[in-house]
Amino acid sequence: MIKLNHLTKLYKNKRGIRNISLEIPDGEILGLLGPNGSGKTTIMKAMLGLVIPDSGEITVDGTELHENFESIMEHTGALIESPAIYKDMTAYKNLQLMAHSREDIKDIDRILRVVHLEQYKNDKAGRFSLGMKQRLGLAAALMGKPELVILDEPVNGLDIEGVVEIREYIKQMNRDLGTTFVISSHIASEIEKLCTTAAVIYDGEIIAKDSTEHITELYPSMEDYFLEKVHERRGGI
Repeated sequence: MIKLNHLTKLYKNKRGIRNISLEIPDGEILGLLGPNGSGKTTIMKAMLGLVIPDSGEITVDGTELHENFESIMEHTGALIESPAIYKDMTAYKNLQLMAHSREDIKDIDRILRVVHLEQYKNDKAGRFSLGMKQRLGLAAALMGKPELVILDEPVNGLDIEGVVEIREYIKQMNRDLGTTFVISSHIASEIEKLCTTAAVIYDGEIIAKDSTEHITELYPSMEDYFLEKVHERRGGI
């Protein structure tokens, strides 16, 4: 169980997140749905120790994140903003560099097949298209079968076929391995199709949270749910 307790992080421009509290049970696929600049990436960076909150805390199984940080990160995969890849290295070498064990290295070819880069394994990443770089970043995040995977706008740059393939693989990992996912998107339909729970982020705050099953029982679509909650947040204006 991951808990964010009254997390606040404000930047010099006063944007960021305010009083964020979330509970993420093991095995959940949590979707953070909100417009660009709403605070989704800040939440994820805080969970990865990439930004230090002004106040509040993050606990994993009852222990504060910083107290067991290295151990937690060993079992965490992430893709935040643009993929962190070495352009002068091949796709295979990039993943080899990120491997934590011999088992991870043995798994590289399988992961490359999953993201449909196996035929480009010996090509330098600097020559890749945006979509191919995104696939390589996803491959790095999914290596080693992590217990927690944090993905910031993971289908950016992918074509329709690629979006569907990655979505199905995430669901498979969640189903077969119990992997917990935290995924951000500004596309309501993607959260609806992929996630078990959706949290609406607006102006740095969580303004609504519910299971996607319940949401789709009550609303025609995730988009309608999002628009209604934002409308309510604005005071019905």
